[in-house]
Amino acid sequence: MTRSGPVEDDDRVPWPEDSAAGKGPDASPARPSPPSEDDDEALVGWAFAQSPATAALYDTRLRLRLATVRMEQVIGRPEKAMRGLRVSEILVDPQSELTEQHMRRVLASGEEEQLQVTLRLPGHDRESVWTISLVPVRGRGGAVRGVLLSAQDVTAEHLARERLVLVNEASLRIGTTLDLARSAQELTDVAVPQLADFATVDLLPSIEGGEDPRAGPPGMPVKLRRVASRSVLEGSPEAVVAHGALATYPEASPAAECLATGRPLLRKVTPDALTAWERDAPERAARVRKYGFHSVLAIPMRARGITLGVVTFSRHRRPEPFERDDLLLAEEITARAAVCIDNARRYSRERRTSLALQSSLLPGRPPRQAAVEIASRYLPASARPGVGGDWFDVIPLSGARVALVVGDVVGHGIQASAAMGRLRTAVRTLADVDLRPDELLTHLDDLVIHLSAEADSAQVPSGDIGATCLYAVYDPVSRRCTLARAGHPVPALATPDGAVEFLDVPAGPPLGVGGLPFETAELELAEGSVLTLYTNGLVDSREQGADEGLQTLREVLARPATSLENSCDAVLEALLPDRPADDVALLMARTRALDTAHVATWDVPAEASAVARARKEACLQLDAWGLDEAAFVTELVVSELVTNALRYGDAPIRLRLIRDKNLIIEVSDGSSTAPHLRRARSSDEGGRGLLLVAQLTQGWGTRQTYTGKTIWAEQSLTAV
Repeated sequence: MTRSGPVEDDDRVPWPEDSAAGKGPDASPARPSPPSEDDDEALVGWAFAQSPATAALYDTRLRLRLATVRMEQVIGRPEKAMRGLRVSEILVDPQSELTEQHMRRVLASGEEEQLQVTLRLPGHDRESVWTISLVPVRGRGGAVRGVLLSAQDVTAEHLARERLVLVNEASLRIGTTLDLARSAQELTDVAVPQLADFATVDLLPSIEGGEDPRAGPPGMPVKLRRVASRSVLEGSPEAVVAHGALATYPEASPAAECLATGRPLLRKVTPDALTAWERDAPERAARVRKYGFHSVLAIPMRARGITLGVVTFSRHRRPEPFERDDLLLAEEITARAAVCIDNARRYSRERRTSLALQSSLLPGRPPRQAAVEIASRYLPASARPGVGGDWFDVIPLSGARVALVVGDVVGHGIQASAAMGRLRTAVRTLADVDLRPDELLTHLDDLVIHLSAEADSAQVPSGDIGATCLYAVYDPVSRRCTLARAGHPVPALATPDGAVEFLDVPAGPPLGVGGLPFETAELELAEGSVLTLYTNGLVDSREQGADEGLQTLREVLARPATSLENSCDAVLEALLPDRPADDVALLMARTRALDTAHVATWDVPAEASAVARARKEACLQLDAWGLDEAAFVTELVVSELVTNALRYGDAPIRLRLIRDKNLIIEVSDGSSTAPHLRRARSSDEGGRGLLLVAQLTQGWGTRQTYTGKTIWAEQSLTAV
């Protein structure tokens, strides 16, 4: 056990001063002359004083008894002036009081302690870091008679560790997103206050469009756009240039100088420099004077051989100026940030290209349809590099019908957008042939397989194409809707009474799998029903699973809405986060119905006289509709189509007129043989019927049905 507290006189350790000068421990004589070789105790004291270590000896009252020459040099005071003083009296610093607390613990416990303190020593313009060792000094009887304090300056090692930590922090905190402005702000957030009191990032305007800046230094004076800044003062009051503003920097400014030379620079703010700035940038010079800026670092921001801009670090609160090591540190974190900012710039360029491509491939505002009222939304992903391959389409079909399409190509970026465009074009082409939904998906599946094979043969890295698709056809006359899907989410149906259900449509394999059939589902829809088609990005996200998303969608669709557009907005607001992780396509269609006031149908008997009766019935119907002026062309078209059906088709034969924005004339029969348009020779007696129909109408065509075919022609009513 070590003794603590007061000690007896016979345990006293004779201090060197006692032996050399014959005085007690409270005396403060001058440092003794070199002792004789026979005086061991005086020799020990003399050796202690001459030690190169930074050390001092304190008694039980924590008053200094001896100090080395090195300690005198560090403190800047001779031992004589410090003898008999406590640490807190020698150095007026909060860390001195902490040191005394540890010294008392050493006296009480008799155990060695270590601590690290940061001090601002007299005559020094910056703080220094010291490791202090406190060792108990024992007398002959083992009692603690004092404390030996030894200190080691570890400022260089401490700063090196801090710089290493800052570099590591920069690698973790800078570039967390592919947003250019945010990456720049992250750089300034890392630098302040660890390195600088004020930091700014200014970029060349030429990189804003995504193009590479021209080679060589910029012209003087240089124009830069402020994208980020950070200050130790709240609100960055030192800043002259606002975020997003374009400012001109004169040739004498640090930013312009470092861009002109292409090298980083370290400058002290001198009166001469301020005078030069006042001529070219008086407001900036006034701020420098007001806040007392005294040291500046300007680092050109370069990545992949391209100069992006300049980063400026300044000090006005910290009294110590920047040093060479600070310059190297600033270069390191700027280089890391430059790569992140260049990545963000390149990503923005690719994203703009992808969005422009996708915007050109997606449909514009669909024209008014007699079959449905349409509302749609497309939102590109905010959290992915590049847009995706989601798409939707509204395709007018013959007989006033309409096709509704929603699809999703796997992947993101230009490749996905290009694949989406090819698939959308293919769907429109196949829809013009009036294929049934399951047949259309079968042809589309074959196309995806061929496209993937072509991409593989061309050795395209991301050549494989996968997609899902939902294809629905709605007939406003029969109010029948036929649907088929290829691995796509099921559509939702909201009926006029407020009920919402997800339709049981056979799933089918995703496009590109091949070898498996597609099936259709057919149902009759009440007028005013809302059919909602969407991609999986709407209901499946990191915030909620697919089941939860579907339930939310059901709840939103069940709410009454003033319009279909408002319903779209309500769905997106309820289901999507601020930054959706996937593209979203949403298509909502409210069904309409064409009643007997817009549709007339006649059965045509298989006899030659039926042609005249068909013409007569058609003219009477046009008269009832107030379309007498269209009667001449309608008679000719009805005559040719009915004649063709009687001559080449099978029973039953049916004539139907549909009044929409145009007049649609349809003749159906039981034969699946489709007619072909040909140019008759001068010696032919027939063969000119369909050519005449094509010349008199806006368009004509044939669609296959389950019981035969239908030949249709659409006659314009704009001149009527």
